[in-house]
Order: sequence, then C-alpha cells, then structure tokens
Amino acid sequence: MKYKIAAILLVCIISTNCNKDTSPSQPTEYTFTFNFSEDTEGWDVEFADYPVGEETFYELSFAHSVLPPPLDQNTYSVMISGNNHSDDLFMYLKKKITGLKSNTEYHFTCQVEVASQYPQSAMGVGGGPGSSVWLKVGATKIEPAPIVSGTWYRMNIDKGNQAGGGQGMNVVGSIGIDGDDFVYTLIQRDNEDQSFFVQSDENGGLWLIAGTDSGFEATTTIYYNTISVNLRETE
Repeated sequence: MKYKIAAILLVCIISTNCNKDTSPSQPTEYTFTFNFSEDTEGWDVEFADYPVGEETFYELSFAHSVLPPPLDQNTYSVMISGNNHSDDLFMYLKKKITGLKSNTEYHFTCQVEVASQYPQSAMGVGGGPGSSVWLKVGATKIEPAPIVSGTWYRMNIDKGNQAGGGQGMNVVGSIGIDGDDFVYTLIQRDNEDQSFFVQSDENGGLWLIAGTDSGFEATTTIYYNTISVNLRETE
C-alpha cells in the first residue's frame, strides 16, 4: 500500500510540473501617440540657451494652432517660434508619462512629424534656416528644465549642442525640406538608427522631450503635428 500511495504522489507531482507554464514572460511594451487634435495633450513648451530676461527680444512664442497653409487648416498642432540672436536657441516640448514599471530600463524610440518651411539648401545668417536647425528627441528620469547659469538659461539635462546629441537626447536630423521654395511641408524624423535605453523613476514615471537646437541666427517657426513614442522593457 505504501508503494502504491508513493506512486500516486509521484504521478501527481509530474503532472503538476508538466502543466505549469515555465516559458519566460514577455517584456512589457508601451506606445504613446500624440496628435494635438483637441489640445496640447499635456505637453509644455519651454526655451533655453538665451539670456535671462530676453524673452521679448528673442520673440519667444508658442500656441495650440492649426497647421499653416498650404497644409490642412483643420489639423491642429503645437507651434513654437523664436528669433535665435544667441546662435544657440533651444526650443522644446516636454511631457511626463506615468504607469510604467518603477526603476525599470526601457528601449526608447521616437518618431516626430513637424511642419517646416525651410529648404535644406537655403543659406542664412550663421547657418542655413533648414540645414542648421537640428531636431532632437529624448527621454529622461528627471524633468527637463531651463536653469539659470550666470546670466543665461541652460538645460539641466545633457541634450548635446546644436548638431551633437547628448546622453538624454538624439539628433534625428535637420528641419530642412526638399526643394528651393519656402513652403510649409510635413517632414518625419526618427531615432530608429540611434535609439537608446532609459530608466523610469521609482514611481514608474518618465519625461519625454522633443525640440530644436539652432545655429541659424534668425526666426524659426515650426509646427509639431505628431509625436509617437515606443518604450520596450529590456529583457
């Protein structure tokens, strides 16, 4: 009888182990898409790399606005504009996302669609209005913000400078369009070829950022039409 009971127990153990799912869990993936159709969807606009108190001189402005003609006047976007007297103006949007796993590393990719009217081949003061204004995207654990450094506003994250990226942001190309005419055109840029890893904070939060770093010493006005972000938990 003892042998019979032991055999039954062994069969039960084997059966339980066979039915148990031992396959590894799949990494969690999040996709966020913002098209600004109703409002700015929680994205804030800020500026850096200009002297403290010179907002009026630099003509800094932004708005939730329809796309400019000849683009669809029924489509909303976020317009950002500034006059780059410093040869280094940084204009950007930022947004905090929540609901991620805490203190977890994610693979970050981002695609941005903007309306630009500046030909890649055009010449300008200090640099071309298209070729010398670089679009950057990034994600950071801390909130990106301008801080006072001497008499200037500088960024508190490593965004790089002009054509160079930093630990918190990638350069995804210029805002230059094809052709020779100054006509607003939708262009797409992404960091698929230079994606990076970023860690969420202890509460499962992360800051997204997209902006332009300019070497063109005059006015740049662009419209952010869509921003799409993918975060994939590292295995």
